[in-house]
Amino acid sequence: MTSPPDGAERALLVEGSLLASRAGFEAAYAAAEAGARYEEMARAALGLGGLWVHEHRGAAEAAGVEMRQRHALELADQGSSLALRLRARLAAETDYTGGGHVAILAAVEEAFQAHDVLAQAEALSLAHHCMLGPDHAVKRMALAGDLLRTASRTGRRIDVLMGLLWRTVDLFLCGDRHAGRSLNELRTALAQEAHLALNFVASAIEVMLAIRRGGFAEAEELARASAECGAEAGDADAAGWQGAQLVAIRWYQGRIPELIPQLLELVDSPTLSAADNSYLAALAAATATAGDRRQAACALARLRGPHLRALVRSGSWLVAINGAVEAAHLLRDGRTSAEAYVLLQPFAELPMMGSLAITCFGSTQHALGVASLTLGKVDRAVAHFRAAVQHNQALGHWPAVVLSRHRLGTALARRRRPGDTARADGELDAAASDAARLGMQLPGVDSNGSLSRSAGTAPKHEPVAPPICQRHGAQWQVTVQGRTATVADCVGMRYLATLIAHPGLDIPSIELAGSGDPAQVAGERATLHQAESRQFLLDGIAIREYRRRLAQLEADIDDYESMRDLQRAAQAQRERDWLVSELKAAAGLSGRIRQFSNDTERARVAVGKALHRALDRLSASDSFIAAEIRARLKTGLRCSFRWNEMEPDGTPSV
Repeated sequence: MTSPPDGAERALLVEGSLLASRAGFEAAYAAAEAGARYEEMARAALGLGGLWVHEHRGAAEAAGVEMRQRHALELADQGSSLALRLRARLAAETDYTGGGHVAILAAVEEAFQAHDVLAQAEALSLAHHCMLGPDHAVKRMALAGDLLRTASRTGRRIDVLMGLLWRTVDLFLCGDRHAGRSLNELRTALAQEAHLALNFVASAIEVMLAIRRGGFAEAEELARASAECGAEAGDADAAGWQGAQLVAIRWYQGRIPELIPQLLELVDSPTLSAADNSYLAALAAATATAGDRRQAACALARLRGPHLRALVRSGSWLVAINGAVEAAHLLRDGRTSAEAYVLLQPFAELPMMGSLAITCFGSTQHALGVASLTLGKVDRAVAHFRAAVQHNQALGHWPAVVLSRHRLGTALARRRRPGDTARADGELDAAASDAARLGMQLPGVDSNGSLSRSAGTAPKHEPVAPPICQRHGAQWQVTVQGRTATVADCVGMRYLATLIAHPGLDIPSIELAGSGDPAQVAGERATLHQAESRQFLLDGIAIREYRRRLAQLEADIDDYESMRDLQRAAQAQRERDWLVSELKAAAGLSGRIRQFSNDTERARVAVGKALHRALDRLSASDSFIAAEIRARLKTGLRCSFRWNEMEPDGTPSV
């Protein structure tokens, strides 16, 4: 005579129908509870967890399942196999939502100490699911190997299939050259007898491979069929995985803004995993690409919270950080780019893949290159993009090869070392040709395939990191697009540093003259005629701007110190000290703002001459840097420095 859970167990473990098994286990639990059959209760409660971790996405549904599992555990023989397996399930559910793995690994150890092979197999699979983040690649492979060895003793086909599946996923997540062999072994095993839930995962991996081949139409059709397979199995990820695959397809097609309406719904979908932040990152990147800076900034701020490093290192973590990097690049968000770069560095040799290898955005080297471009580290960006091209070729990810090659050409065009222009043209031409063949729209390329390659400027959709102007004792260092020039201190350099620190802000020359050291600007002030009317050296707007920047620097210093990035912390501290000295220099007795004579015309002449003398010194050190700054500098009664502000024809606004 069969017990009520038997049919549900067959639906789950043999047929792979998560949907049918849930209904069966619900009925079995209710019947067993009514009859006080505690072993059947425990079997039904265990089965309600399903194959994966976190199958029940709604808060109320998940809480109800957990309550039944804990109740069944209380009534079960604590030394029994069922109690051991229930403890493992509860540990895995707690670890997964919190981004941990300590409790489930302890459950694995307990199962091995008890010599319970069923508990071992289930705990190993659950532990593997809890450790999909990039930090655990080596440990995951060991778990998959242990599961395959344990499966030979359980006598259950499901354990063999799960071991093969996890091994296949691991090899893809690590970018292993033999991942395809493992997938073929899994395909062969599933062909012998279908298992709906595992067929769904295998079909989703096939979608990822189609995207890598550049077969976008094929991949989109496969994604639809895979989602139908997932829905038939009753998998909560059916719609979410299809959405992620469409994001990858549209990203490489250059059509990601088309998905904004869907992404706005998906980010708040209760069917998403609690550890999945990739859709929020996709929304930030999509809206930034569409030019909706406000929406993009909101999505990015919501994603990063106080710090990006607080995000759970789930299977979608690399994809989420990649989306943050792309959005930050378009928003010129150096803070997010700097933090993302530090976080991604340990995983430079991994592909950026989502969940169970169901989508891929190419080499992590590419994201490191984009972050470097945003930060103005062009030499570093070139190195990362070169590595990304090679890695993406090894992955067989041709759309990613094209995009990395295009970004490499862009970085070389910015750097402008001897030979860079020719190499940039070669990379950009190759990328454009391959993009046309694959049906890709590249950043900075119009619908006719024409590349925006103005000398010294980036394509319209590729904002360049602003210059960095820092004082070191009696010298100034100015960095533009990865190049650095050193010049001696002078009044004009101080004026220039003030303008660069406030891009886009119009500062009256008579106020700008107060930004230098009083002793050094005394000669220039002496040329100004005394007048009865007086003006503040720094007006209220400028002071508020200085104080806002000080507050931001304080936060940056804390962030860099917490990330142990002492070099950036020191740079931010130097700028903070300089701003503090400027505010002190502008203040008189009792903190009142100091004033000086209102001969605006003489101030215009004096400040203009000082700035041009500083540019001459800069040109003697590096003519390229001087030319880039001079092109964006406006002098007169009001001075300003404008960077990456483009007119409708794509030329810099000066």
